[in-house]
Formats: sequence, C-alpha cells, structure tokens
Amino acid sequence: MLIAMNQLLRVSLSAILLTTMLALPSLAAEHTSDTLPEVKKNVEQKKAVLLDVREKQEWEQGHVKGAILLPMSELQYKDRIDRQKLEKILPKDKVIYTYCKVGGRALACGKILEEFGYEVRSLKPGFDQLKAAGFETQTKK
Repeated sequence: MLIAMNQLLRVSLSAILLTTMLALPSLAAEHTSDTLPEVKKNVEQKKAVLLDVREKQEWEQGHVKGAILLPMSELQYKDRIDRQKLEKILPKDKVIYTYCKVGGRALACGKILEEFGYEVRSLKPGFDQLKAAGFETQTKK
C-alpha cells in the first residue's frame, strides 16, 4: 500500500509540474506535424526512435514494441539528469519521438530533451492511438 501511495504521489507531482510547465509561455511548444505513418516509417528505417515518457506501471501495461522507457519523473529535474547515462539511452543522431497517454507529458519532456541537444518531435497521439495506427505493442519488456 505504501508503494502504491508513493507512486500516486509521484504521478500527482508530475501532473502538477506538467501543468506548470505548459502554462509558462517560455516553454510553449507544439506537437509535431508528422503523421503516424511518417513516424512509423522513420522508426522502421532507423531514422528515429520512440520514447515512452509514461511511468513504469503504465509501460508495463502496454507499450510500443522497441520503444525506450524514460519516465517524465526521471526527466523533470533537469539538474539531476546524468548526461552520460542519457546519451547511452538515447541516440543523438536520430529523431526522438516522445509519446505518453494524451500528449501533454510528451510535449513537456520533448522540451527538456531539446535543451540537452536532441532533435525531438513530440507526438500528440498517445499510446492508444499508436496502437490503433498499427504500431506493434507488447507488455513489460
């Protein structure tokens, strides 16, 4: 029960941070105009990778096969991010498509990753839309 409460607190804090970040004009950004077929093609051609910024429990319930998990809770504190670890997880030479459930966290995390020098295209469509568009999915990893 304590673990569940801790997870709920982290998700709640992430939501508060996300709301704050999206409200700031200096952080205003837009979702990519790339269509899901374009995204799928870029990923298949190894020009891009998918980054799931949902929390681990959401990931375990289902995610796009081949996607990388990096929850918003690990990205939201930019000053604590280990750049070397980040560069081992995410390739600098590929487009990073961020996705979440409905696009908000993807946008906020995309902005953070851009500050670290990544080319990011945040997706408005969430996991359910990716699944409906034919992206192969799996549970756990």
